[in-house]
Amino acid sequence: MNIDFPFHFDSSGRTAATGDADHIRDMIEQLLFTNPGERVNRPDFGSGLLQMVFAANSPELASALQFTTQAALQRYLGDVIELRELQVTAEDATLNVTVRYAVRRTGAEVTESFARTTA
Repeated sequence: MNIDFPFHFDSSGRTAATGDADHIRDMIEQLLFTNPGERVNRPDFGSGLLQMVFAANSPELASALQFTTQAALQRYLGDVIELRELQVTAEDATLNVTVRYAVRRTGAEVTESFARTTA
């Protein structure tokens, strides 16, 4: 059973479940927007993207962020997806992430976009 994210109950009062494709998207979103140190039993889980929203924008920072985010996706979800492309852009207080990947089990290629606004 794949538990839907964010956690909630369905119309029958049970834990909401979701399909495989949505579950993979949910796992990517959790990894991208979790800061390392937030998970008790996995202190290195996460990408740290949210810490960079207000950092000075530079090519060096973008390269470092690209590298660390790709490494996190490959480390924690490499058995589920094959990462094809990752783009991270920060505009004002909005962080936009576009991930293109192939699902290893089915071979289906998917492009997902994620946005997070910090205020």
